[in-house]
Amino acid sequence: MRNGELRDLCGFDPFKGAKAVPCAWVYSRFLKNLFACEKEIEEIFDMLVEKIAELLPDFGEKLAVDSKAVDSHGNPTKNKEEDGRRDTDADWGKKKYEGQREDGTLWEKIVKWFGYKIHLLVDTTYELPIGYKVTKASASDNPELIPLVADCAQKHPAIIERAKGLEADKGYDSEDNNRILYDDYGIKPVIDIRNMWKDPDKTRPLYPDRMDNIVYNYCGTVSCICRKTGEQREMAFKGFEADRKALKYICPAFAYGIQCEGMKECAPNGNRIIRIPLETDRRIFTPIARSSYAWKRDYKKRTAVELVNSRLDVSFGFERHFIRGLAKMKLRTGISLIVMLTMAVGRIKEKQKEIMRSLVALPKAA
Repeated sequence: MRNGELRDLCGFDPFKGAKAVPCAWVYSRFLKNLFACEKEIEEIFDMLVEKIAELLPDFGEKLAVDSKAVDSHGNPTKNKEEDGRRDTDADWGKKKYEGQREDGTLWEKIVKWFGYKIHLLVDTTYELPIGYKVTKASASDNPELIPLVADCAQKHPAIIERAKGLEADKGYDSEDNNRILYDDYGIKPVIDIRNMWKDPDKTRPLYPDRMDNIVYNYCGTVSCICRKTGEQREMAFKGFEADRKALKYICPAFAYGIQCEGMKECAPNGNRIIRIPLETDRRIFTPIARSSYAWKRDYKKRTAVELVNSRLDVSFGFERHFIRGLAKMKLRTGISLIVMLTMAVGRIKEKQKEIMRSLVALPKAA
């Protein structure tokens, strides 16, 4: 330990210098003893989450979930005999990223790594973890969402009761996830959707069993087609009716004052209202309409997980580490998140809420 300030902070005799620091094998033995304390580490983490929930009344209102790839920095081996150096637990993971450029062209990037995944449930307002799980890299993201929420509901029921929404990327897109989040926990899912239609530009009739002019696409945009001109216009979203579990839309001509030649045939009273039950398609139709401003605004908050991941990489050394084995990875992750939450609790108590996520920043007064 060459850092004098750190030695002093840890309680070592400053006059002895580096000689006051125990040998490396002492730390190795200490870490081995910690392997038997996995339950206690989880309990400390949960206790800190509860403490922050007491200090911050809105902690947990907005949630996000994502996974973090952690490279083992070890070579794959067929020899599963542990020797303290090989990583016999790690395996291969793959994640696909895709999007659209400004010129409209699509891009795709596939990342592969040998190692592990850290699945994180995070508060997006304060960018602090609420739950976590460490798996091998090959574990899929989708099945981990509900267990993370269920575990949080069991340990921190007050947090789940106050949770209003949960953001996640399209890796967590599924009918079951959307249904369980809202029906069982009252959490509105804001989860990006995968294109499962062969033709992404195609629309489907909302009422296929009758002649009608209301259509929708795979990402939940609802439109009407003018009976006279055939022009297609997006309908105006007017909110979610919780008692009916339905999305409410009205005629765009009535909502925006647009001249529509077929308005009288479509809506004789001048204001056609339609309600779309969530059960029409639980993947496409969610309590917050995908085409609404609120959905786009809330989805941007998902970046809170990426900021937590960044702190794990930079401040806690996950970017360049020498961890081998799933047990060590779980231990290191748990301790790192405990330090993150402990710093936040201390900062809040010392009236330094604005720098609760920093390990080194000083308050403005200092």
